[in-house]
Amino acid sequence: MSESTHRRTGSPATPKPDDAERRATAARIVGALIDALDATLSCRRSALELSVLTLASGGHLLLEDVPGIGKTTLARALARAIRGSVARIQFTPDMLPSDVTGVSIFNQQLQEFTFHRGPLFAQIVLADEINRANPKTQAAMLEAMEERRVTVDGTTYELPRPFIVIATQNPVEMEGTYPLPEAQLDRFMCRLSLGYPDQQTEARMLMAPSGRDPLASLRPVCSARDLAAITATAARIHVAPAVASYAVALLNATRTSTRTRLGASPRAGLALLAMSRMRALVNGQAAVYAGDVRAMAPHVLTHRVVFSDPSVASGPLERQQETLELILSDVPAPHRA
Repeated sequence: MSESTHRRTGSPATPKPDDAERRATAARIVGALIDALDATLSCRRSALELSVLTLASGGHLLLEDVPGIGKTTLARALARAIRGSVARIQFTPDMLPSDVTGVSIFNQQLQEFTFHRGPLFAQIVLADEINRANPKTQAAMLEAMEERRVTVDGTTYELPRPFIVIATQNPVEMEGTYPLPEAQLDRFMCRLSLGYPDQQTEARMLMAPSGRDPLASLRPVCSARDLAAITATAARIHVAPAVASYAVALLNATRTSTRTRLGASPRAGLALLAMSRMRALVNGQAAVYAGDVRAMAPHVLTHRVVFSDPSVASGPLERQQETLELILSDVPAPHRA
């Protein structure tokens, strides 16, 4: 019904929500997602916050830690909380690209090939132990993560929206694994290490009934469509020229430091600002401040940088972040941002 029709009939027109209202709604949903996960899982809240911010920013998430920490459980919880279509892929060295993308099978009745979609055709893809996939399969994942589409037998198929990969990998048990190439690591918006739970949390986990699904009490908080709307709302948050210049200075510091062999790419800058916008949204801000960029930088940039010191490059995520902090600490923040 048009506005003029509303005036003729005397019925009030439904006002469209303004940007402030959209931001408030989006921040409330993101906060509810974090609270729901925190009440269910035995992970550090800071790790849960970063996980939700990554998904809400429309990025892919890489969970890296030793076995038994709860990486797969967190991935399942994130998928359940946003009520999206979910597919889980357990990667193995003998897996073929067609095992994840799908395969064309000849239909004798129709006398033509019919494409049968693989597990990548889900909104949330849980890629368990992704570093066990061989290079050909990782190449198929790379196209899906970057282009949001797959190519099979010369035909390109679009993937659903939103499309998010939540991948896990173990930094130990390297036998039978293939290190993720830098190009693929660059497609992950954030890489997290969950770490061990504190003693009280671990004790509560041990006292829980054996065999109980830890996600039994987790209820969906929003839909995948809601998540896409949150991403669009955050993308409109203002970034001042001074803040953008500060982000570029941080990127440039990783490229010119003697502590690195390869610095962060321009794609890393886009990811950094996307996460900074989401942090500003959750904090109720209408603009991104330099503090938002600085807070997100270690989580977004560490896995995109190749460090000069082999002991750092092959070391745990925490040590790599400490080295990156030293690099970024020399970059002055703008006075007004």
